[in-house]
Amino acid sequence: MKKSYLEMSAAELQAELEIVKKEYGELKAQGLSIDMSRGKPGADQLDISDGMLSVLDDGNFKCENGLDVRNYGILDGIPEAKKMFADLLEVKPENIIVGGNSSLSMMFDYVSQCMYNGAGFEPWSKQGTVKFLCPVPGYDRHFAICQFFGIEMINIPMTSEGPDMDAIEEALKDKAVKGMFCVPKYSNPQGITFSADTVKRIANLDVPADFRIIWDNAYCVHDLTDTTDELLNIFDVLPEKNKNMVVEVASTSKISYPGAGVACLASSVENIKEILKRLTIQSISYDKVNMLRHVRFFKNLDGIKAHMKLHAKILKPKFDAVIKTLNSDLAGLGIAEWNEPNGGYFISLDVTGGSASRVGVLCKEAGVTLTNVGATFPYGKDPTDSNIRIAPTFPTPAVLSQAVKVLTTSVRLACLENLVK
Repeated sequence: MKKSYLEMSAAELQAELEIVKKEYGELKAQGLSIDMSRGKPGADQLDISDGMLSVLDDGNFKCENGLDVRNYGILDGIPEAKKMFADLLEVKPENIIVGGNSSLSMMFDYVSQCMYNGAGFEPWSKQGTVKFLCPVPGYDRHFAICQFFGIEMINIPMTSEGPDMDAIEEALKDKAVKGMFCVPKYSNPQGITFSADTVKRIANLDVPADFRIIWDNAYCVHDLTDTTDELLNIFDVLPEKNKNMVVEVASTSKISYPGAGVACLASSVENIKEILKRLTIQSISYDKVNMLRHVRFFKNLDGIKAHMKLHAKILKPKFDAVIKTLNSDLAGLGIAEWNEPNGGYFISLDVTGGSASRVGVLCKEAGVTLTNVGATFPYGKDPTDSNIRIAPTFPTPAVLSQAVKVLTTSVRLACLENLVK
Protein backbone atom coordinates (compact mmCIF):
# COMPACT_ATOMS: atom_id res chain seq x y z
CA MET A 1 0.00 0.00 0.00
CA LYS A 2 1.22 3.48 -0.91
CA LYS A 3 2.29 5.82 1.84
CA SER A 4 0.30 9.03 2.04
CA TYR A 5 2.22 12.14 1.10
CA LEU A 6 0.76 13.71 4.22
CA GLU A 7 2.59 11.14 6.36
CA MET A 8 5.99 11.48 4.67
CA SER A 9 8.95 13.17 6.26
CA ALA A 10 10.59 16.18 4.61
CA ALA A 11 13.36 13.96 3.25
CA GLU A 12 10.85 11.45 1.86
CA LEU A 13 8.86 14.22 0.19
CA GLN A 14 11.99 15.65 -1.43
CA ALA A 15 12.98 12.23 -2.75
CA GLU A 16 9.48 11.61 -4.11
CA LEU A 17 9.48 15.04 -5.75
CA GLU A 18 12.66 14.20 -7.68
CA ILE A 19 11.16 10.90 -8.86
CA VAL A 20 7.93 12.54 -10.03
CA LYS A 21 9.81 15.37 -11.76
CA LYS A 22 11.63 12.75 -13.79
CA GLU A 23 8.40 10.92 -14.66
CA TYR A 24 6.80 14.20 -15.72
CA GLY A 25 9.81 15.10 -17.89
CA GLU A 26 9.56 11.76 -19.68
CA LEU A 27 5.86 12.27 -20.37
CA LYS A 28 6.46 15.83 -21.58
CA ALA A 29 9.12 14.56 -23.98
CA GLN A 30 6.53 12.42 -25.78
CA GLY A 31 5.14 15.53 -27.49
CA LEU A 32 1.50 14.66 -26.89
CA SER A 33 -1.39 16.77 -28.17
CA ILE A 34 -4.65 15.66 -26.53
CA ASP A 35 -7.74 17.81 -26.04
CA MET A 36 -10.00 16.91 -23.10
CA SER A 37 -11.39 20.40 -22.62
CA ARG A 38 -15.05 19.74 -23.45
CA GLY A 39 -17.48 16.85 -23.26
CA LYS A 40 -17.76 16.10 -26.95
CA PRO A 41 -18.93 12.76 -28.36
CA GLY A 42 -16.30 10.86 -30.28
CA ALA A 43 -16.74 10.00 -33.96
CA ASP A 44 -17.71 6.45 -32.98
CA GLN A 45 -20.66 7.84 -31.04
CA LEU A 46 -21.73 10.09 -33.92
CA ASP A 47 -21.59 7.16 -36.34
CA ILE A 48 -24.36 5.25 -34.61
CA SER A 49 -26.88 7.97 -35.52
CA ASP A 50 -26.03 8.12 -39.22
CA GLY A 51 -29.10 6.06 -40.15
CA MET A 52 -31.07 9.18 -39.33
CA LEU A 53 -29.73 10.86 -42.45
CA SER A 54 -31.65 8.51 -44.76
CA VAL A 55 -34.96 7.98 -42.91
CA LEU A 56 -36.68 10.59 -45.08
CA ASP A 57 -35.38 9.21 -48.38
CA ASP A 58 -38.84 7.82 -49.14
CA GLY A 59 -40.02 11.39 -49.74
CA ASN A 60 -42.69 11.30 -47.03
CA PHE A 61 -42.34 14.66 -45.32
CA LYS A 62 -45.75 14.77 -43.65
CA CYS A 63 -46.08 14.51 -39.90
CA GLU A 64 -49.00 12.73 -38.31
CA ASN A 65 -51.36 15.71 -38.56
CA GLY A 66 -50.76 15.95 -42.30
CA LEU A 67 -48.53 19.03 -42.34
CA ASP A 68 -45.54 19.04 -44.70
CA VAL A 69 -42.61 19.60 -42.33
CA ARG A 70 -40.66 21.41 -45.04
CA ASN A 71 -43.07 24.33 -44.81
CA TYR A 72 -43.99 26.93 -42.19
CA GLY A 73 -46.13 26.12 -39.18
CA ILE A 74 -46.43 24.37 -35.80
CA LEU A 75 -44.41 26.70 -33.63
CA ASP A 76 -44.27 24.40 -30.60
CA GLY A 77 -43.17 21.28 -32.50
CA ILE A 78 -44.74 18.47 -34.52
CA PRO A 79 -47.13 16.23 -32.53
CA GLU A 80 -45.02 13.07 -32.65
CA ALA A 81 -41.92 14.95 -31.45
CA LYS A 82 -43.89 16.53 -28.61
CA LYS A 83 -45.06 13.07 -27.56
CA MET A 84 -41.58 11.56 -27.74
CA PHE A 85 -40.10 14.29 -25.55
CA ALA A 86 -43.11 14.23 -23.22
CA ASP A 87 -42.49 10.52 -22.66
CA LEU A 88 -38.78 11.20 -22.13
CA LEU A 89 -39.43 13.82 -19.44
CA GLU A 90 -42.58 12.19 -18.01
CA VAL A 91 -44.92 15.09 -18.73
CA LYS A 92 -47.89 15.66 -21.04
CA PRO A 93 -47.40 16.87 -24.65
CA GLU A 94 -49.17 20.15 -23.80
CA ASN A 95 -46.32 20.87 -21.38
CA ILE A 96 -43.68 20.61 -24.13
CA ILE A 97 -42.16 22.97 -26.66
CA VAL A 98 -39.86 21.29 -29.17
CA GLY A 99 -37.17 23.71 -30.29
CA GLY A 100 -34.06 23.91 -32.42
CA ASN A 101 -30.81 22.06 -31.85
CA SER A 102 -29.80 23.74 -28.59
CA SER A 103 -31.25 23.55 -25.08
CA LEU A 104 -28.67 26.20 -24.16
CA SER A 105 -30.41 28.61 -26.54
CA MET A 106 -33.77 27.81 -24.98
CA MET A 107 -32.36 28.56 -21.51
CA PHE A 108 -30.74 31.79 -22.69
CA ASP A 109 -33.94 32.98 -24.38
CA TYR A 110 -36.07 32.20 -21.33
CA VAL A 111 -33.76 34.06 -18.95
CA SER A 112 -33.74 36.98 -21.40
CA GLN A 113 -37.55 36.99 -21.44
CA CYS A 114 -37.71 36.96 -17.64
CA MET A 115 -35.15 39.76 -17.41
CA TYR A 116 -36.62 42.22 -19.90
CA ASN A 117 -40.24 41.30 -20.66
CA GLY A 118 -41.30 39.10 -17.80
CA ALA A 119 -43.05 35.73 -18.10
CA GLY A 120 -46.35 36.48 -16.39
CA PHE A 121 -44.65 38.79 -13.89
CA GLU A 122 -42.83 42.12 -13.76
CA PRO A 123 -39.46 41.84 -15.57
CA TRP A 124 -36.63 41.07 -13.21
CA SER A 125 -34.55 43.95 -14.55
CA LYS A 126 -37.18 46.44 -13.33
CA GLN A 127 -36.94 45.11 -9.79
CA GLY A 128 -33.32 46.05 -9.10
CA THR A 129 -30.43 43.65 -8.48
CA VAL A 130 -31.02 40.11 -9.76
CA LYS A 131 -29.29 37.12 -8.19
CA PHE A 132 -29.19 33.40 -9.04
CA LEU A 133 -28.27 30.37 -6.95
CA CYS A 134 -25.56 28.24 -8.55
CA PRO A 135 -24.78 24.73 -7.23
CA VAL A 136 -21.00 24.29 -7.37
CA PRO A 137 -19.04 22.83 -8.92
CA GLY A 138 -21.35 23.28 -11.87
CA TYR A 139 -21.79 23.97 -15.58
CA ASP A 140 -19.81 26.90 -16.95
CA ARG A 141 -22.43 27.73 -19.60
CA HIS A 142 -25.01 28.40 -16.90
CA PHE A 143 -22.61 30.81 -15.25
CA ALA A 144 -21.91 32.49 -18.59
CA ILE A 145 -25.62 33.17 -19.12
CA CYS A 146 -25.83 34.83 -15.72
CA GLN A 147 -22.76 36.94 -16.40
CA PHE A 148 -24.11 38.03 -19.78
CA PHE A 149 -27.28 39.39 -18.19
CA GLY A 150 -25.48 40.89 -15.19
CA ILE A 151 -27.06 38.41 -12.78
CA GLU A 152 -25.11 38.09 -9.55
CA MET A 153 -24.27 34.48 -8.71
CA ILE A 154 -24.32 32.85 -5.29
CA ASN A 155 -22.36 29.63 -4.75
CA ILE A 156 -24.36 26.75 -3.29
CA PRO A 157 -22.20 23.76 -2.30
CA MET A 158 -23.09 20.36 -3.70
CA THR A 159 -23.50 17.36 -1.41
CA SER A 160 -23.86 13.68 -2.27
CA GLU A 161 -27.66 14.27 -2.25
CA GLY A 162 -27.61 17.35 -4.47
CA PRO A 163 -27.33 21.06 -3.62
CA ASP A 164 -27.07 22.01 0.07
CA MET A 165 -30.72 22.74 0.82
CA ASP A 166 -29.97 24.57 4.07
CA ALA A 167 -27.74 26.95 2.11
CA ILE A 168 -30.47 27.43 -0.50
CA GLU A 169 -33.12 28.22 2.10
CA GLU A 170 -30.79 30.67 3.81
CA ALA A 171 -29.92 32.39 0.52
CA LEU A 172 -33.63 32.76 -0.36
CA LYS A 173 -34.03 35.21 2.52
CA ASP A 174 -32.54 37.70 0.05
CA LYS A 175 -35.51 38.76 -2.11
CA ALA A 176 -33.17 39.69 -4.96
CA VAL A 177 -32.68 35.95 -5.61
CA LYS A 178 -34.84 35.17 -8.63
CA GLY A 179 -33.70 31.76 -9.80
CA MET A 180 -31.39 28.80 -9.84
CA PHE A 181 -29.63 26.74 -12.51
CA CYS A 182 -29.04 23.05 -11.86
CA VAL A 183 -28.32 19.71 -13.55
CA PRO A 184 -30.40 17.29 -11.46
CA LYS A 185 -29.27 13.97 -12.94
CA TYR A 186 -25.59 13.07 -13.33
CA SER A 187 -24.62 16.65 -12.54
CA ASN A 188 -21.87 18.40 -14.47
CA PRO A 189 -19.14 17.67 -13.40
CA GLN A 190 -19.65 15.46 -10.33
CA GLY A 191 -22.17 12.98 -11.72
CA ILE A 192 -24.48 13.42 -8.72
CA THR A 193 -28.20 12.72 -9.03
CA PHE A 194 -30.45 14.68 -6.70
CA SER A 195 -32.06 12.44 -4.08
CA ALA A 196 -35.85 12.17 -3.81
CA ASP A 197 -35.76 14.14 -0.56
CA THR A 198 -33.75 16.93 -2.22
CA VAL A 199 -36.17 17.11 -5.17
CA LYS A 200 -39.15 17.29 -2.81
CA ARG A 201 -37.47 19.98 -0.72
CA ILE A 202 -36.70 22.01 -3.87
CA ALA A 203 -40.29 21.59 -5.07
CA ASN A 204 -41.64 22.96 -1.79
CA LEU A 205 -39.36 25.99 -1.46
CA ASP A 206 -41.00 29.13 -0.11
CA VAL A 207 -40.40 31.46 -3.06
CA PRO A 208 -42.18 34.36 -4.77
CA ALA A 209 -44.22 33.80 -7.93
CA ASP A 210 -41.43 35.09 -10.19
CA PHE A 211 -38.76 32.68 -8.91
CA ARG A 212 -37.63 30.21 -11.59
CA ILE A 213 -35.54 27.05 -11.50
CA ILE A 214 -33.87 26.08 -14.77
CA TRP A 215 -33.92 22.27 -14.47
CA ASP A 216 -31.28 21.34 -17.05
CA ASN A 217 -31.89 17.61 -17.43
CA ALA A 218 -29.13 17.20 -20.02
CA TYR A 219 -28.21 13.64 -18.99
CA CYS A 220 -31.66 12.20 -18.32
CA VAL A 221 -30.96 8.92 -20.22
CA HIS A 222 -27.16 8.97 -20.20
CA ASP A 223 -26.51 5.89 -18.08
CA LEU A 224 -23.15 4.11 -18.26
CA THR A 225 -24.23 0.84 -16.66
CA ASP A 226 -27.35 -1.08 -15.70
CA THR A 227 -26.90 0.41 -12.22
CA THR A 228 -28.74 3.60 -13.03
CA ASP A 229 -29.58 6.58 -10.88
CA GLU A 230 -33.28 7.39 -10.57
CA LEU A 231 -34.40 11.03 -10.52
CA LEU A 232 -37.76 11.88 -9.04
CA ASN A 233 -39.91 13.82 -11.51
CA ILE A 234 -40.14 17.25 -9.91
CA PHE A 235 -43.40 18.05 -11.70
CA ASP A 236 -45.04 15.17 -9.82
CA VAL A 237 -44.30 16.79 -6.45
CA LEU A 238 -44.71 20.52 -7.17
CA PRO A 239 -47.39 22.06 -4.94
CA GLU A 240 -49.97 24.33 -6.56
CA LYS A 241 -48.25 27.45 -5.21
CA ASN A 242 -45.06 26.55 -7.12
CA LYS A 243 -46.65 25.15 -10.28
CA ASN A 244 -44.82 27.70 -12.49
CA MET A 245 -41.47 27.55 -10.69
CA VAL A 246 -39.70 24.92 -12.84
CA VAL A 247 -38.60 25.18 -16.46
CA GLU A 248 -36.98 21.94 -17.62
CA VAL A 249 -34.82 21.57 -20.72
CA ALA A 250 -33.24 18.61 -22.46
CA SER A 251 -31.95 17.74 -25.91
CA THR A 252 -30.64 14.97 -28.13
CA SER A 253 -27.27 16.73 -28.41
CA LYS A 254 -25.42 13.79 -26.85
CA ILE A 255 -27.96 11.24 -28.09
CA SER A 256 -27.79 11.95 -31.83
CA TYR A 257 -25.71 14.90 -33.10
CA PRO A 258 -24.56 17.80 -30.88
CA GLY A 259 -24.69 20.23 -33.78
CA ALA A 260 -27.89 18.90 -35.34
CA GLY A 261 -29.99 17.49 -32.55
CA VAL A 262 -33.36 18.58 -31.19
CA ALA A 263 -33.97 20.43 -27.92
CA CYS A 264 -37.10 20.70 -25.84
CA LEU A 265 -38.53 22.66 -22.94
CA ALA A 266 -41.08 21.42 -20.41
CA SER A 267 -43.07 23.51 -17.96
CA SER A 268 -46.53 24.39 -16.74
CA VAL A 269 -49.26 25.23 -19.25
CA GLU A 270 -49.14 28.84 -18.02
CA ASN A 271 -45.38 29.09 -18.62
CA ILE A 272 -45.70 27.46 -22.04
CA LYS A 273 -48.30 30.07 -23.04
CA GLU A 274 -46.01 32.93 -21.91
CA ILE A 275 -43.06 31.49 -23.82
CA LEU A 276 -45.15 31.02 -26.97
CA LYS A 277 -46.11 34.71 -26.84
CA ARG A 278 -42.42 35.49 -27.31
CA LEU A 279 -41.82 32.76 -29.86
CA THR A 280 -44.59 34.05 -32.13
CA ILE A 281 -42.46 37.19 -32.48
CA GLN A 282 -39.08 35.46 -32.48
CA SER A 283 -39.70 32.67 -34.99
CA ILE A 284 -42.12 31.25 -37.54
CA SER A 285 -41.18 27.70 -36.56
CA TYR A 286 -38.19 25.56 -35.65
CA ASP A 287 -36.66 22.92 -37.92
CA LYS A 288 -39.49 20.41 -38.30
CA VAL A 289 -37.58 18.31 -40.84
CA ASN A 290 -35.02 17.58 -38.15
CA MET A 291 -37.78 16.80 -35.66
CA LEU A 292 -39.39 14.33 -38.05
CA ARG A 293 -36.19 12.49 -38.88
CA HIS A 294 -35.40 12.12 -35.17
CA VAL A 295 -38.85 10.63 -34.51
CA ARG A 296 -38.66 8.34 -37.56
CA PHE A 297 -35.21 7.16 -36.46
CA PHE A 298 -35.87 6.62 -32.73
CA LYS A 299 -39.60 5.90 -33.10
CA ASN A 300 -40.30 6.25 -29.38
CA LEU A 301 -38.79 6.36 -25.90
CA ASP A 302 -37.85 2.67 -26.06
CA GLY A 303 -35.89 3.43 -29.23
CA ILE A 304 -34.01 6.22 -27.46
CA LYS A 305 -33.18 3.94 -24.54
CA ALA A 306 -31.91 1.21 -26.86
CA HIS A 307 -29.77 3.78 -28.66
CA MET A 308 -28.30 4.98 -25.36
CA LYS A 309 -27.15 1.44 -24.57
CA LEU A 310 -25.01 1.67 -27.73
CA HIS A 311 -23.51 4.90 -26.39
CA ALA A 312 -22.84 3.24 -23.03
CA LYS A 313 -20.89 0.42 -24.69
CA ILE A 314 -18.61 3.04 -26.24
CA LEU A 315 -18.29 5.29 -23.18
CA LYS A 316 -17.97 2.81 -20.34
CA PRO A 317 -14.44 1.67 -21.35
CA LYS A 318 -13.36 5.32 -21.48
CA PHE A 319 -14.66 6.08 -18.01
CA ASP A 320 -13.11 2.84 -16.78
CA ALA A 321 -9.74 3.83 -18.23
CA VAL A 322 -9.81 7.11 -16.31
CA ILE A 323 -10.93 5.56 -13.03
CA LYS A 324 -8.35 2.75 -13.32
CA THR A 325 -5.49 5.23 -13.71
CA LEU A 326 -6.75 7.50 -10.94
CA ASN A 327 -6.98 4.51 -8.61
CA SER A 328 -3.56 3.12 -9.51
CA ASP A 329 -1.72 6.44 -9.40
CA LEU A 330 -3.45 8.54 -6.74
CA ALA A 331 -5.34 6.27 -4.33
CA GLY A 332 -3.87 6.36 -0.84
CA LEU A 333 -1.67 9.41 -1.39
CA GLY A 334 -4.01 11.75 0.50
CA ILE A 335 -3.88 14.43 -2.19
CA ALA A 336 -6.94 13.81 -4.38
CA GLU A 337 -10.54 12.60 -4.43
CA TRP A 338 -12.76 11.76 -7.41
CA ASN A 339 -16.21 10.45 -8.24
CA GLU A 340 -17.18 7.24 -10.04
CA PRO A 341 -20.47 8.21 -11.71
CA ASN A 342 -23.16 5.84 -12.99
CA GLY A 343 -23.77 8.12 -15.95
CA GLY A 344 -23.35 11.56 -17.48
CA TYR A 345 -20.33 12.91 -19.31
CA PHE A 346 -17.70 13.87 -16.74
CA ILE A 347 -15.51 12.80 -13.86
CA SER A 348 -14.82 15.36 -11.15
CA LEU A 349 -11.37 15.41 -9.55
CA ASP A 350 -10.54 17.44 -6.44
CA VAL A 351 -6.91 18.01 -5.47
CA THR A 352 -5.49 19.37 -2.20
CA GLY A 353 -3.43 22.38 -1.31
CA GLY A 354 -4.84 24.82 -3.85
CA SER A 355 -3.03 22.93 -6.60
CA ALA A 356 -5.62 22.71 -9.39
CA SER A 357 -4.37 25.72 -11.37
CA ARG A 358 -0.81 24.40 -11.25
CA VAL A 359 -2.07 20.99 -12.43
CA GLY A 360 -3.73 22.68 -15.40
CA VAL A 361 -0.50 24.43 -16.36
CA LEU A 362 1.57 21.25 -16.04
CA CYS A 363 -0.90 19.26 -18.15
CA LYS A 364 -0.91 21.90 -20.88
CA GLU A 365 2.88 22.02 -20.98
CA ALA A 366 2.89 18.24 -21.38
CA GLY A 367 0.39 18.39 -24.26
CA VAL A 368 -2.92 17.68 -22.52
CA THR A 369 -5.61 20.37 -22.58
CA LEU A 370 -8.15 20.22 -19.75
CA THR A 371 -11.26 22.28 -19.10
CA ASN A 372 -10.02 25.60 -17.74
CA VAL A 373 -9.44 25.21 -14.03
CA GLY A 374 -12.03 27.33 -12.24
CA ALA A 375 -14.60 26.96 -15.03
CA THR A 376 -16.83 24.85 -12.77
CA PHE A 377 -17.42 27.89 -10.54
CA PRO A 378 -19.08 31.28 -11.17
CA TYR A 379 -16.76 33.93 -12.60
CA GLY A 380 -14.17 31.20 -13.25
CA LYS A 381 -13.00 31.40 -9.63
CA ASP A 382 -12.75 28.20 -7.62
CA PRO A 383 -12.37 29.53 -4.05
CA THR A 384 -10.23 26.54 -3.01
CA ASP A 385 -8.48 26.03 -6.38
CA SER A 386 -9.21 22.33 -6.13
CA ASN A 387 -11.67 21.16 -8.80
CA ILE A 388 -10.71 19.69 -12.18
CA ARG A 389 -13.33 18.49 -14.69
CA ILE A 390 -12.28 15.43 -16.69
CA ALA A 391 -14.06 14.94 -20.02
CA PRO A 392 -13.31 11.35 -21.13
CA THR A 393 -15.68 11.03 -24.09
CA PHE A 394 -13.78 12.31 -27.12
CA PRO A 395 -10.39 10.51 -27.08
CA THR A 396 -10.03 6.78 -27.71
CA PRO A 397 -9.40 4.62 -24.59
CA ALA A 398 -5.72 4.26 -25.53
CA VAL A 399 -5.21 8.00 -25.97
CA LEU A 400 -7.24 8.62 -22.86
CA SER A 401 -4.93 6.43 -20.79
CA GLN A 402 -1.97 8.54 -21.96
CA ALA A 403 -3.78 11.76 -21.09
CA VAL A 404 -4.82 10.61 -17.63
CA LYS A 405 -1.25 9.45 -16.90
CA VAL A 406 -0.14 13.02 -17.64
CA LEU A 407 -2.92 14.29 -15.38
CA THR A 408 -2.10 12.05 -12.42
CA THR A 409 1.62 12.78 -12.70
CA SER A 410 0.84 16.50 -12.81
CA VAL A 411 -1.35 16.15 -9.72
CA ARG A 412 1.44 14.40 -7.83
CA LEU A 413 4.00 16.98 -8.95
CA ALA A 414 1.85 20.01 -8.10
CA CYS A 415 0.92 18.69 -4.66
CA LEU A 416 4.51 17.73 -3.88
CA GLU A 417 5.69 21.20 -4.86
CA ASN A 418 3.26 22.60 -2.27
CA LEU A 419 4.28 20.15 0.42
CA VAL A 420 8.04 20.64 -0.07
CA LYS A 421 7.86 24.43 0.22
